[in-house]
Amino acid sequence: MKADRIESDEISPSHHVITGKVVKIMAAENNERYLRGKEVLARVEQNPHGSILDSLASFSPDLERFVVEFGYADVFDREGLSDQSRQLITISALAALGNAAPQLEFHINGALNVGCSPEQIIETFIHVTIYAGFPAALNAVSVARKVFTERGIDVNLDAHSTEPDKRFEVGSSYLERVDGAGGEAVVESLQDIAPDLGRYIVEYSFGDVYSRPGLSLWERELVSVAACSALGTCVPQLHVHINGFLNVGGTQDELVELMIQIAVYAGFPAALNAIASLRKVLTENNA
Repeated sequence: MKADRIESDEISPSHHVITGKVVKIMAAENNERYLRGKEVLARVEQNPHGSILDSLASFSPDLERFVVEFGYADVFDREGLSDQSRQLITISALAALGNAAPQLEFHINGALNVGCSPEQIIETFIHVTIYAGFPAALNAVSVARKVFTERGIDVNLDAHSTEPDKRFEVGSSYLERVDGAGGEAVVESLQDIAPDLGRYIVEYSFGDVYSRPGLSLWERELVSVAACSALGTCVPQLHVHINGFLNVGGTQDELVELMIQIAVYAGFPAALNAIASLRKVLTENNA
């Protein structure tokens, strides 16, 4: 009985020619992606002494190539979000995850290189306290301090605080602007079991943090969705902030781009779960 496997002497010369052409075309396409990715990485990195990935290339060349081709040629170079927005998304996600300090340091530098201000970076980490807690934000600020010191950047943010007796009023105003009835429902749902927690959400998250200068409401919702998407543990809150992003002028296309960006730093499952939340929000809004 003849085996299904094709023996080498059964393959025609023309087959080898065609296969060779395909391999050459694929190699050329991959090389184009790699070179384009290196250009995009250089835009973010701005390192005259070479890339941080050079040492990785000598140890794990395929991983280095995947980072360059997928992370930068395929994803970072996509239209739909500015370089600054992509870097805010990235540092928000990495700060919330709290497990990648070297990469966070790299992307804080990258954020500065593409035009983000030191104030925007620190405000992003203050904002992350809402979703990932104070330890995550303190660690991120510590990394930022290191970067700023090495670059000779002196950051003296003006103290900002809401009047103590107006925190709930101011917070309620921002909650309504961002989340509308959705946010109010979350607070109301806590009245029978943890009313103080509901009050803290209004007073701290919205009265203290959202009211701060340094980030626009659009940017605050951008980093909120990024942090919640990366964490993957707060689906109801992600649902609220997807709506919030749309409420403050964000678009569906921008959210899709954000979630594709998240795939690079938190993995495809996190991105797929975020897309599922977006799909649910859009379905409900169109019902």
